[in-house]
Amino acid sequence: MTILLNNFENFDNSETSARKSSLIQERVSLVSTHMYKQFLDYQHATVNTNEIFIRMIDNLQAVSETLKQSFSSRGITTQNIYVDTDPQKSVAIINILWHKISFTTRCNYQPQALYRENGEHMFSGRIMAIKGNYNEIMQGVNNHDDEMGRLLENEVASLFIPPETNQNTVLKIKHLSNREFYLNQLDAPREFVLKVVETICGGGFYHEEGARKQFNI
Repeated sequence: MTILLNNFENFDNSETSARKSSLIQERVSLVSTHMYKQFLDYQHATVNTNEIFIRMIDNLQAVSETLKQSFSSRGITTQNIYVDTDPQKSVAIINILWHKISFTTRCNYQPQALYRENGEHMFSGRIMAIKGNYNEIMQGVNNHDDEMGRLLENEVASLFIPPETNQNTVLKIKHLSNREFYLNQLDAPREFVLKVVETICGGGFYHEEGARKQFNI
């Protein structure tokens, strides 16, 4: 009798173990499918983001050359108008007289989605425009959390790039309460650069008196 009971117990344990294993496989399969879709979107968005960033660098160079011509014709020295990039082409800095503006893709270290109110969140790459020299702002930073904190603190605008090339990018400008503008991926590199340059250089600085620091025209 004892042997029979043991056999039944072993059977029950085997059946329970099989059900648990099947349940684990089913649920983990759902998780892996979800993460695989995120990974693919991340890969495609990264490719699109890098392509747009390269074209943005070309547009920054064009803006720099046009500004040099404009100021030179007015008798103003242009030695403080130039564009710098890092070897990896992940940071571009344009210096325009007393203004410094940086653009970077270094915020794309994991799959991330742009929040949508309808729940259809858009996985996308991101190019951030920040006020100031990226290298100076990031001095002493040791991890992604610190890096993102400083990026967000100095953010002017962000361009979010979807995984499909026929989808519009989303431009959000911080001082306009993150109002959204939709740009096709062909025009986005030029329009993002121009909008950020207009936003920064179209304003000015007050003499410091308490809370007054800068203004936009």
